[in-house]
Amino acid sequence: MGTNSLIPTIAHPTDFSERSAPAFAHALRIALNTKSRLCLLHVKEKGSEDSWTSFPHVRELLACWGLMGVDEPPSEIEAKLGIEVTKVEIQHRNPTSGLFEFILGHRPDLIVLATHGREGLNRWLRGSVSEEIARRTHVPTLFIGPKSQGFVDATTGHMRLERILIPVAHDPSPARSLNILASLLAPLGVSPAALHFLHIGDSVPQIDVASGAKRQGEVEVMQGPVVETILRVAQERHAQMIAMPTAGHDGFLDALRGSTTEQVLRRAPCPLLAIRTA
Repeated sequence: MGTNSLIPTIAHPTDFSERSAPAFAHALRIALNTKSRLCLLHVKEKGSEDSWTSFPHVRELLACWGLMGVDEPPSEIEAKLGIEVTKVEIQHRNPTSGLFEFILGHRPDLIVLATHGREGLNRWLRGSVSEEIARRTHVPTLFIGPKSQGFVDATTGHMRLERILIPVAHDPSPARSLNILASLLAPLGVSPAALHFLHIGDSVPQIDVASGAKRQGEVEVMQGPVVETILRVAQERHAQMIAMPTAGHDGFLDALRGSTTEQVLRRAPCPLLAIRTA
């Protein structure tokens, strides 16, 4: 496996539902592009009838994409494609607690997961354990929301990521999150020209991205309601991803709860990447 990947480990929590399938395709495609280790995570609740065979079928999807034969052994995935895929079944009475205990212990570099509207999002955010972990880990997370048109074609495996909308503000300062974004996008071959910065307000915040710096004059400035304006611009510009710097003194997940990021996520027309600012 490629040991120099800028995204060494990607975690994809799955509930085995059809609604999780697009997130699985995104996680697998990104892992292929970055030569990362992909961990498929499922928490098996007590009394659940879920089985090992319920995990997303990696070889079948890779065969559908024309990358390997469906009958080739699992060892060929790493030998042929340079990625390692592991399936982790977490035994825990509480799905949220089990998932976040794993994330805290293994510290992936990127999480890719599907959300199923407000109910689904609340499932990931509730509980004192998740809040405690949020205070101690800041993992960039790619959310595939209920209204998202993904940038990975699950049928062909083709990835198209040419227009990324990045809302920025003075507070929180976007500097750290933008540099993390640059490191995540670099191995995906995303051009700096794909980044479209949007500020809703008056004076423009200073933008300095490590890979492909943008000048202040290249930040589009608009007025209006923050959430509605972000969603409108994303729709009008046919954004393929929204990258949101998130804040909150209690941690990443507390920053999402009730925040601009969460409100945008519920209605976003494309996947949303949330990156903790500090």
